[in-house]
Formats: sequence, structure tokens, C-alpha cells
Amino acid sequence: MTEIRHHLTEPQLVAYASGSLSYPFAMVVAAHVSMCAECRARLGAHEVLGGAVMEDLPAETVSDDLKDIVLARLDGMTEAAPAPRRRGIYPGPVAEILHGEAPKWRSLGRGNRQAILHDGPDGSVRLLHIPPGQAVPDHGHNGLELTLVLQGSFADADETFGVGDVEVADDAVEHTPVAGDEMPCICLAATDAPLRFRGLVPRMLQPIFRI
Repeated sequence: MTEIRHHLTEPQLVAYASGSLSYPFAMVVAAHVSMCAECRARLGAHEVLGGAVMEDLPAETVSDDLKDIVLARLDGMTEAAPAPRRRGIYPGPVAEILHGEAPKWRSLGRGNRQAILHDGPDGSVRLLHIPPGQAVPDHGHNGLELTLVLQGSFADADETFGVGDVEVADDAVEHTPVAGDEMPCICLAATDAPLRFRGLVPRMLQPIFRI
């Protein structure tokens, strides 16, 4: 794996550690953390800090039967499932959603493809397959987008994103990412709002592609 140079932000790791991050973004964070030792260590530090904060909170009055209720639930729990394993280019969290199978790609035109993994009120997360040298249609954002590279690379303005890198794009960003020439670029992308396309054709097709 190439050196990872573009990492998650501190607020994103904090939100993930606290369980307050929406599912689409949590999926990208989980996938990146499984690939990146630096962000994995930073996440661990936030989890430890969160535990320490919990210990310092004032004690709360609980019912007399709470202990019996908790123990009864623990008796009914099965052994924790092992962490999902990586499959090919797909990190464990992504491989788990795919159930070990290949993505069900759908054409977006001009050789671009996507496989939607989740689409709901909290946003969407999808796999994108961009041919070598191909540009993604020029677009902006109505919210936040996290894009994690799983294979190949893409260039955006003066930055290059390789395997394991995360690009964070908010509503101030207008860009036209271009896949590297070496191989198809496959990314995991999460958004919490529809994109803003400049071109007429992408705008017309947007409801069909749910992007």
C-alpha cells in the first residue's frame, strides 16, 4: 500500500468514537481506519479519553433491579462476531456490506460506474469506478462528501489522492476529479446531500443515478 497522506479530521474521529456520526460517513471512517495506522491510533486515543470523561461524570440514581436486568441480558448475548476481513481491495467494513461478493456495478456513462451500498435520509454511500484518465463531471456540494481511495488514484486541483487517502469536500468546493492513468480508480464515497452539477446532462440524469 502506498503511503497515506490525506487523513480524517479530528472532529470526524471524535464523532465516530462517540457514535454520533451518520452511517454513510461512519462507513468511510471505519474503512479508512482499518487501512491507516495513524488514524487508528488517533481514534484509540479519543476512545480512551471518552472513557475517562464518562468515569468523571456525576453518579446517577438507578433502579434497584438494574443489576439483575443487565446480567440477564448479558446471559442472553452470544459471543462477539470477529472483525470483518479484508477481501481484495475492499477493507473489512466494505467487504461485510458486500457479503463477500463483487459489487453490483451500474453504468453512469462514459465508462464510469457506481454501486450504491446505502441510500437513506442520513445520506448515501457508494462505490465509484472511474476509468484511467477519466474525469468526474464538474460539480459542487450541498453538504459534505468523504471520498476514500481503494484502488488507483485521482487528482483534484493540486492534490493527488492514492490508496487509503481521504478527500474531504464541503459546500465551498467546486471540483473535477480526474482518475490516474495507471488503472481504474475505485473509491468509497459518502454524501449527506445531493451534488451540484454544472452540466445540463448530469443534472438531468441525477435523479436516476441518485447522486
